[in-house]
Amino acid sequence: MSRYAPREWAEHERPKLPGSPSTPLHTPRRRVAFAVVGFIVAITGGLGNALVTANLLNLQGALGATSAEVQWLPAAYVMTNVSVNLILVKFRQQFGLRAFTEVFLGLYALVAFAHLFVHGLESAIAVRAAHGIAGAALSTLGLYYMMQAFSAEHRLRGLVVGIGVAQLATPLARIFSAELLEFGEWRGLYLFELGLALIALAGVLMLRLPPSDRMKVFEKTDFLTFALFAPGMALLCAVLSLGRIDWWFDAEWIGWALAGAIVLLTSAIAVEHFRANPLINTRWLASGTMVRLGVSVLLIRFALSEQSTGAVGFMQALGLTNDQMHGMFAMVALGCALGIVASALTLVPGRMIVPSSIALACIAIGALLDAHSTNQTRPQDMMLSQFLIGFGSTYFLGPAMILGMGQVIAQPRNLITFVVLFGMAQNLGGLVGTAALGTFQTAREKYHSSQLVEHLTLQDPLVAARVQAGAAAYAPIVADPATRNALGMRALGTAASREANVLAYNDVFMLIAAIALLTMVWMLIHRLRLLKRDRALARAASSPAPLPTPAP
Repeated sequence: MSRYAPREWAEHERPKLPGSPSTPLHTPRRRVAFAVVGFIVAITGGLGNALVTANLLNLQGALGATSAEVQWLPAAYVMTNVSVNLILVKFRQQFGLRAFTEVFLGLYALVAFAHLFVHGLESAIAVRAAHGIAGAALSTLGLYYMMQAFSAEHRLRGLVVGIGVAQLATPLARIFSAELLEFGEWRGLYLFELGLALIALAGVLMLRLPPSDRMKVFEKTDFLTFALFAPGMALLCAVLSLGRIDWWFDAEWIGWALAGAIVLLTSAIAVEHFRANPLINTRWLASGTMVRLGVSVLLIRFALSEQSTGAVGFMQALGLTNDQMHGMFAMVALGCALGIVASALTLVPGRMIVPSSIALACIAIGALLDAHSTNQTRPQDMMLSQFLIGFGSTYFLGPAMILGMGQVIAQPRNLITFVVLFGMAQNLGGLVGTAALGTFQTAREKYHSSQLVEHLTLQDPLVAARVQAGAAAYAPIVADPATRNALGMRALGTAASREANVLAYNDVFMLIAAIALLTMVWMLIHRLRLLKRDRALARAASSPAPLPTPAP
């Protein structure tokens, strides 16, 4: 019997999509075991990148890198993670779930182990790139395990939970990573990650996913597409990740990378457009439904950059570290968890407008609350706003994916196209948000700084008094009056720079609120247009046909 021959399935066991596991009946005890393993696998995959992103400053010192160089660590992860699903989906379909599980989870554990032997920035970047490949596989694996934990009528809720669990990794990483650094410096992070990877590997070896049909799906042209698409996306991600650090118009490599990305991605799309059996169905991808879904997810992920670029950046600009933000991120984690639960309980397949509107409203309210920050604002003052944004970040994800999956179930050959679209909208939305908001914050800081400094003159009695007060603080340790005066001037300049940053971040928060509200209005207008069209069609269908005019 051929390994690619279809199996005989009971109706309730048949896999919904090629490469996905079958769905046999499980005992309650076995369902709990699937949920536990799914949670461990999903958190393991999410923490791989979150631990690095949350501790870049510590890794910068350990690796002896500059602030620009260390940004290549999270960039390298996204550069490989964003496009690897082109191959992973077909790998599952052709080689089976067992090989997929053991190969990529084993690779993940091996990469985590390799982290312990990293001694320089170059090797660290290479390891992070490999981690991006393995992390993409773990995201899918955790999703499959979580879906097995739910009965047939609630399986979509399992999908929502599986997607949302990985989002808990970022706030959790900021809560406990400081203790890991105290334990073993930067290797403490990697030891923890290795331990999680080994626990996840043991779990999936003890509790295997149900089998699926296997089919021979790889074609030679697939590898040509991947050879064009993957480096093109990697170059684009590098530009978005490092553009605001090296600055867009100052670094020559940014222009060359962007040009290379355009050529490679255009070539990949051209190859796929004329294939009989494409990896990426460009015609389906360009349909109105999929374009709106991709743009919606991208815009929401853009707005969610309020948390990583806005709130965290604001606190770091005031000199605070992760240790001082534990309470705030505990509220973010709580918001994410409640968002997962609420999304699963209120799920209505095929309707994304309600969860998306609620998520965008939460983001807009949270950003508006943060937009009145001052230099006295501390993490406890942002707990409510960050709770709302954490809730919104997980509340919309599941329904958005289910809306696209509904299209895929009707046309299974578009599975890879949808996975790539959803992953790109997620990853690129975050990168574009970080790049755009970071650039906007820098520009606004320069503007506010120029406005503030313009009015700082020693002819103003208040300014002169402030300089004298700053100089007096150095009187016990600096004897020279001229030096004390210079130090007083520098202290005033530092205070002006801090205030300019505060004002710039308030502008960022206002911009995010505006983007969230405009996105919500756009989605509601489109929904109203659809309702109007449906009513018109219903009236046309129910109205009686006109009687024929009798002949004279």
